[in-house]
Formats: sequence, C-alpha cells, structure tokens
Amino acid sequence: MSGSTVFDSMLFGDMFGTPEMRAVFGDEAYLSTVVRVEVALARTQARVGIIPQSAAAAIAARCDPARLDRERLRRDTANVGYPILPIVTQLAEQCGDAGGYLHWGATTQDIMDTATVLRCARGLDLISDALDRLRDHLRRLAATHIDTVTVGRTHLQHALPITFGYRVAVWLSALDRHAERLTDVRRRDLMVQFGGAAGTLASLGPGPDALRVRAELAAELGLRDPGITWHVARDGLTEIVGLLAAIGASVGKIGTDVALMCSTEFGELAEPYVTGRGASSTMPQKRNPISSELMIAAAKLLRDKSSAMLDAALQDFERATGPWHVEWAVIPEAFLLLSSSLTQAAHALANLQVDTVRMRENLGLTGGLILAEAVMMALAPDLGRQRAHHLVSDACTRATEAGTGLVDELLKTPAVVASLGEHRIRQLSDPTAYLGSAQAMTRSITG
Repeated sequence: MSGSTVFDSMLFGDMFGTPEMRAVFGDEAYLSTVVRVEVALARTQARVGIIPQSAAAAIAARCDPARLDRERLRRDTANVGYPILPIVTQLAEQCGDAGGYLHWGATTQDIMDTATVLRCARGLDLISDALDRLRDHLRRLAATHIDTVTVGRTHLQHALPITFGYRVAVWLSALDRHAERLTDVRRRDLMVQFGGAAGTLASLGPGPDALRVRAELAAELGLRDPGITWHVARDGLTEIVGLLAAIGASVGKIGTDVALMCSTEFGELAEPYVTGRGASSTMPQKRNPISSELMIAAAKLLRDKSSAMLDAALQDFERATGPWHVEWAVIPEAFLLLSSSLTQAAHALANLQVDTVRMRENLGLTGGLILAEAVMMALAPDLGRQRAHHLVSDACTRATEAGTGLVDELLKTPAVVASLGEHRIRQLSDPTAYLGSAQAMTRSITG
C-alpha cells in the first residue's frame, strides 16, 4: 500500500481506514463485484427467456476477474471515462460467442451503481459489527461507573454533579439509535440498479419481462427491487453517507469528551497505555490521546463527505453530467473514515483508565458552588424560586470573591439559615445526594 493521500498511504492508511474496509472498496473487490453483477444479470435474463441459457452458462463459467488485463483496463478506463466498457470488452473476449449476450440491455451506470450498492452493503456490515463492539464497551463502562460521581460541565464550567456512568450512557444512547438507523438504511437504500440507457428498460421491450429481470436480479444479489430506476435519484446513497457522517459525529463527540478529560487540568481519564503511543519527539513526558484525536478528525472529514453527497444529488434530467463522479471518490472515503473512527474508539474505550479519585477531587474545586442549585431548590418551597435564586447567587459571588466555601457563606445568610437550618445546609453540600435520575437513566440505557 502506497499513495499520495492518507487513504492509500503506507504511513497514514491505518489511521484513516482499516485493512478490512480497504479490501471492500479496493480495485480487486471492485472488479470481482462488477463481474458478479454481469454474471447475475446474464443468469437472470436467461431464466426470464431474454438470452439463451447456453450463453448465460458460458458467461458464468468463463468470466474471470483474475484474467482481466489490469494495465489495459487502466489505460482504457482513463480514455473512456468509465471502467465498465473496458471491463465488458475483456469479459466478452473471455466468453467467445456467448460474449455477445453479455451486458444485455444494461447501461454503464446500471452496473456501476449496483456494484457500488453491493460494496456499501458489505461496508455497512463491517460498520454495524464495529458499532456493536463499541456499544458493548460503552455498556460495560457505563455499568461499572454508574455510581462514580463526577463533575457535570456546561459551557466548560462546573454545573451539577453527575455520574461518569451517566455521561457514558449518553454517548451510548446515540450509538444505539444509530444502530437502529443502520437497519433502516439497509432495508431502504440497498437497491439494485437496472434501467438501461435512459432508465426505461426500452431495450428489453414493452412487456413484463424487463421488470421481471430487474426483480430477479435484485433477488439474486440480495438487494431491494426499486419501483423505478434511480439513476438520478441519489437519495439512497446520500442517506447512507449522511448516516456514516452522523455516526462519525457521535463518535467524535466521545473523542472530544475523552480528550478534554485526559488534559492535565482535568486528569480524569487516560487512553490505554501502549509503549510509545502518543509520544512526543521532544517532550518525554507526553502521552497524547491519539485515538480521540483521530476520532475527532474523522468526524470533521465525514461532515464534508456528507456535504459533497448532498451537492452531488443535484443531477440533471436522466443522466448526470458530473455529479455522479463525485460519489466515486466520496463513498469509499466515507466508509474508510468511519471504520477508522470506530476502531480507534474501541481501542480507547475498551481499557479506558478512569481516575475516580481525581474525579472526586475535581468536584471540590469550586468550594461547593456546584451544589448551588441544590440549595436554591431546597429554599424555593419556602422562599419562592426567585428569592431563593437571588440569595444563593449572592452567596456564590461572595464565596468566589473571598475564596471561601459556599457553605460558609450560606451560614452567614440569615434567611437561608432560618429556612433550612445548619444541618440541612451541610447535607446539601454532598454531591452524591444531588444526582437526580442519573443512575436510573443510565440503567435504562445499559439494560
């Protein structure tokens, strides 16, 4: 593997893809898939009576992707602008007289789109498996830390106590929904393409045989039979890439949280230790959160892939004059990016190092201000919410300016002491007593 982009680079390839996904979208898999579609089309047409059975048998027996002249294909594809005609030309030569029935009634886009969908189907299988593995890691992590109290942060500031298990369960909940979306996408968008020159299948005549061929071709390839040709209706592939980008964004959110919690000032997490991983060439102490960084990078790149697919969906009349070509680059790269992101996430989270002591220490950084809402809500039934908010806000300001604790300032506030009493005020300073439904919600996600 060598190349000029991160996707086919010897150095960067495994940071922006996986070997398994590269195999799905590599040249050899593409040629094999195209041959598979052409053979399936011939078999289907023979069953329907469009071409002779003997021709279909010869095509199935003789079409061999291994015998295709790669250099000739490279040269002819660059000249023609599409790979299908050069492939079909060589396959027809392999088949002798039966080659005259190869690619019968089909157009280039029929074969290319169907081959793309078949590769997407395999790619989605890999994505689904990787997503399931990551969800299993998160489920265990959330269950382990269902009672681990940590700082809940809004706008990067201390908000309320939560549990680390709750935070992980929020991550998991998004991925659970994505798993459902993957099922829907497979059912809805993995469609066969067979329409002929302008999508009408006129080359197979006006009778029912043309639609029978399409239906049987879909069944043979394990794809959905669409109601109408989708040469220029690209919503299916656009949705697939959009979902890949959405999953990548959810994984990137996890990466963002983990990377922040790995920072020196937080010190609450560390990615699994591997000798040399995340090392700096100049700072011996560094242990950078490399997996999280790659998850974030993939999310940003996937956003652009989804955007490009939306742009490419604006196709003219019955055959596009360029937008289709955008998909050839975007679809494989989207699958590669998400495969890498999920792999990096699984590595980071399978053995994530959680510093529960540091989490508890960080809860005390504001001198109890993180429990300000708890005090306000305890006062509200007696004093009204607005007055309670005003009293506690004033106490928070004094605590911040004087460097004292919130409890100390509350005990200096007669109205607060009169309403709650000293014992209740001190009870409210316990972060474990103000977790709301965090644990119950976590259990609902982890099962």
